[in-house]
Amino acid sequence: MKRLSIIIVTYNSEKDIFDCISSIKQWSDIPFDELEVIIVDNNSRNTDSMFEQLRSLYGNDIVLVKNTHNGGYGQGNNMGIRRATAPVILIMNPDVRMMEPVFKTTLDAFERNNSLCMYGMKQMLSATEMSCNSFCCAYTVNGYLQTIMTSIGNRYDYYLPRYMHFSGSCFFIRKEMFEQVGLFDETIFMYGEEEDIHYRMRKNGFKQMIYNPKLHYIHLTKKREPNLAYETKLLDVAIEHSRKKGYDVSKTIKNRLRNNTILLLREMVLVFLGKKDKRQMNLLKEFRKEITKRLK
Repeated sequence: MKRLSIIIVTYNSEKDIFDCISSIKQWSDIPFDELEVIIVDNNSRNTDSMFEQLRSLYGNDIVLVKNTHNGGYGQGNNMGIRRATAPVILIMNPDVRMMEPVFKTTLDAFERNNSLCMYGMKQMLSATEMSCNSFCCAYTVNGYLQTIMTSIGNRYDYYLPRYMHFSGSCFFIRKEMFEQVGLFDETIFMYGEEEDIHYRMRKNGFKQMIYNPKLHYIHLTKKREPNLAYETKLLDVAIEHSRKKGYDVSKTIKNRLRNNTILLLREMVLVFLGKKDKRQMNLLKEFRKEITKRLK
């Protein structure tokens, strides 16, 4: 019987997927016959060659699903979840690496508590460097407070389930409960999924969420360059989610502006002190212009 199904959606992810699966096998602390790894490829350029290599390495130990089109991150994950047979799902990006045994502790928590719906871990940038993105405050929280709570919460491992959602790169969720709220929203092509999932789980009465800072995983984002297009896309997705939920869109935009104000002030101080270059500061200035455009 499978206890855990791991869903990994790939899109031109050949450079990541092999090390990702290798880390799962290396650090799994449950028998492999209790673990189900499902890889859904969203119509990449080299799907066939990637799948052929994976079959030669792992045979029937992994399930390979070839999507006929790229329907987005949520649609790809939903394909994998519908194929899953375990009661607990781990959503995992291909650029995530396991770095220690985590499955037994997590599954024991789900099996002890039938009301537990989601379970998060501490995100790392490397084996020794902490990330500041294990979880974030919802965009409906006041922008100033949101920024401060997210920063302090991540630094001191203070997680508030009502207001904070786990990083979408790696989190556990109970399959039956997730199915009841409709799985991933496939109308959103990419980004902002974790905020939406957190909202719908709580709205439907599934409120028990645990963050365990003693369990860690690595998300390989340290070398990512500041990207205006990415930040703007996150903003637009937040606006779209607000419309769908009936929130005041202007409040969501103003919260992002407040968030930007604090982050920009911090970067300006760091640049003035000679501790950072101007790249992030300049990005925040350009992003501020994009936010302001959406207030008009």
